Amino acid sequence: MTILITGGCGFIGSALIRYLLQHTEHQLVNLDKLTYAANPAALAEIAGNPRYHFKQLDICDAAALQQVFTQYQPTAIMHLAAESHVDRSIAGAAGFIETNINGTFQLLEVSRHYFQTLSGPTAQQFRFLHISTDEVYGDLATAAAPAFTEQTPYAPSSPYAASKAASDHLVRAWHRTYGLPVIITNCSNNYGPWQHAEKLIPNTISKALSGQPIPVYGNGEQIRDWLYVEDHVQALWQVLNCAEVGQSYNIGGHNEQKNIEVVKAICELMDEFSPMHQRGYPLNTKHSSLITYVQDRPGHDVRYAINSSKIQAALNWQPQHNFIAGLRRTVQWYLQQPGFAR
Repeated sequence: MTILITGGCGFIGSALIRYLLQHTEHQLVNLDKLTYAANPAALAEIAGNPRYHFKQLDICDAAALQQVFTQYQPTAIMHLAAESHVDRSIAGAAGFIETNINGTFQLLEVSRHYFQTLSGPTAQQFRFLHISTDEVYGDLATAAAPAFTEQTPYAPSSPYAASKAASDHLVRAWHRTYGLPVIITNCSNNYGPWQHAEKLIPNTISKALSGQPIPVYGNGEQIRDWLYVEDHVQALWQVLNCAEVGQSYNIGGHNEQKNIEVVKAICELMDEFSPMHQRGYPLNTKHSSLITYVQDRPGHDVRYAINSSKIQAALNWQPQHNFIAGLRRTVQWYLQQPGFAR
């Protein structure tokens, strides 16, 4: 197979590429615009691999996409390219509308025209896998509310979530109207090595290491389901190979945690791995002393929770990492990165 991956220099995309190069023999084509959130260093270890090809382009550029399809003749598309930071979408939504909606539209159109040129086994094998988020469902008002299923109505709260919901609808429409063989996945909060520093876990580690206030929105009682990135990419590979065309699958980590508990857990790990007294603070100073409650984010969702029973039953997938073990690995990884938060 030749697999075309959009956003392959991002957090999840780079983890996916590393996994596929290690565990398969397929050709991989990475399309990435290299925005602020991209990190080519996450793929430095595969430099020179003859099965890996990189193209810097914007998925909104239909002509550039067409050239890539003509050159590489992909067997499958794994579409991860997206603007994904909620705070940035609140401050300025235009880039989210452009990339997540118009970019997905352009990719769907080029894929559709390409798919119509295929026949026989090649056409039967072709897949368009769209990787989305649980934020399209809105939020769950209480800790007792049933988790999101694939039948949960869409009710996005933020501009980011709304743009991803729109892209999901486009993908379903291209399947229903044009017969494009699509699959959609909606995942919970990812975490792990190489995540951008603006996200909650690496940002907390960075603030703790530099002795700056660790911001926590509102009362910190918001609940998220945390999915280790390696579990996520294994699920995506299982979906691409085994899922039924036209279906959607929720991918969760079975690890619901309050934001404040995540921050406190990181602080405890920092106390263990890098005590503050080693950086000139008084003996027994705890990183939790840096926690600072700030004004809540506008429209902040109360709780996300994923019901993954469909992918478990249909595709025999379930997460392998519990949250504390995964968080421990993540904190250790960031502390080993030269210059991180220093």
